[in-house]
Amino acid sequence: MEILIQYITLVAFIFLRYLVLAGIPFLLVYKIFTNKMIKAKIQKKIASKKDFLREVKHSLVTTTAFGTIAMLVFFTPLKEYTNIYSEISDFSIIWLPISVVLSLIIHDTYFYWMHRTLHHPKLFRTTHLVHHQSKNPSPWASYSFHIIESFLEAFIVVVLVFIMPIHPIAIALFGLMSFIINVYGHLGYEVAPKWFRHSVFFEMINSSVYHNLHHSKFKGNYGLYFRFWDRVMRTENPKYVEMYDKIQMQRFPDDVLVNSDSPQRTVLEV
Repeated sequence: MEILIQYITLVAFIFLRYLVLAGIPFLLVYKIFTNKMIKAKIQKKIASKKDFLREVKHSLVTTTAFGTIAMLVFFTPLKEYTNIYSEISDFSIIWLPISVVLSLIIHDTYFYWMHRTLHHPKLFRTTHLVHHQSKNPSPWASYSFHIIESFLEAFIVVVLVFIMPIHPIAIALFGLMSFIINVYGHLGYEVAPKWFRHSVFFEMINSSVYHNLHHSKFKGNYGLYFRFWDRVMRTENPKYVEMYDKIQMQRFPDDVLVNSDSPQRTVLEV
């Protein structure tokens, strides 16, 4: 009975985190500041209430999968075989933030290849199609997956705890950062600051436009956090920078955006 209570509590916490971290941005950009944010809207059409409810329903399934994996890793004998350590002093304090950054890098690699595999025609209709029902995604779509994909998404935690020493705080920070970035990717609005476009970060990091293009076009832009794998594998949408600049010109009409500092990829292999 105690382990069941722990499991229910864990799933409830994950779902509550989802409701708060997806709900606040949704409330701000889709309800409170809708008129002010209109120039930042990536797709002009607004998703329907039916779409939002579908996304939340599937996200509830996803949180049970995430809770199941977390339960197995942290609250069963399996933990003894992992590299999870309890005392921060067991490793240098600097290892804590390093392990979080490494987790994001490893996850991006894992996600790219898992995600691209799910786009295989034989797998897409049975699994990934659930997520792509959100052609015009909202923050609620960030956890909207088929149950099989939910477990594949959650499995990154198993990978991390078996390949490197990691503290529960680092895992929690990784999970929080991952979800916040995921919500941004599904926001449906581009909210990156003006300086981002001409910084080195633009060349490295995904944006809301980046992932929105994946949802609207179904192909390319498979990465979660970074542009690295899409560029190396030549799967980045060749219209990405053009689309990003178009949105930014709407947001900042007095600025002149130049594409010359970020040459387009002309090949999209999928």
